[in-house]
Amino acid sequence: MKEYQNISHGFGPVYNRESRILILGSFPSVKSREQAFFYGHPRNRFWKVLAAVLKEDEPETVEEKKEMLLRRGVAVYDVIEQCSIIGSSDSSIKDVVPADLGKIVGESQIRKIYTNGKTSGKLYRKYQDKELNLPMEELPSTSPANAAYSLEKLTEIWSRAIVEV
Repeated sequence: MKEYQNISHGFGPVYNRESRILILGSFPSVKSREQAFFYGHPRNRFWKVLAAVLKEDEPETVEEKKEMLLRRGVAVYDVIEQCSIIGSSDSSIKDVVPADLGKIVGESQIRKIYTNGKTSGKLYRKYQDKELNLPMEELPSTSPANAAYSLEKLTEIWSRAIVEV
């Protein structure tokens, strides 16, 4: 059985002054931590879904991903800065140190927050919602563990929600 590790996030948010929406995950997976960038698991559908929502070609490299996000006014980070976790299991998360999202919001034009999945939504409501006081919408997770939603269904739901970019 794997054991808990207390881990810091390991890489910073992607945003700039023109960012208008913020998409939050819970905490980077093992694969994302290895790559030092968001949604690094090859079966995570985040980049496919977001590219379809934005009507862009799917970015391949970290630089292409950053460029697409910044050009389209999308900020990305996670709700948690540090926690104890077993592997990539959101259900194992404990000892949470929330991320400082106020800095991101204060240095941008973010007016709405979207969470990528139930865990990030729950943690956002618990740790950051009152402080930031911005509208938040919880979207279905793009994680490969979320087999309840096909790529097409995820894209449809995310497209209906994210209309202001």
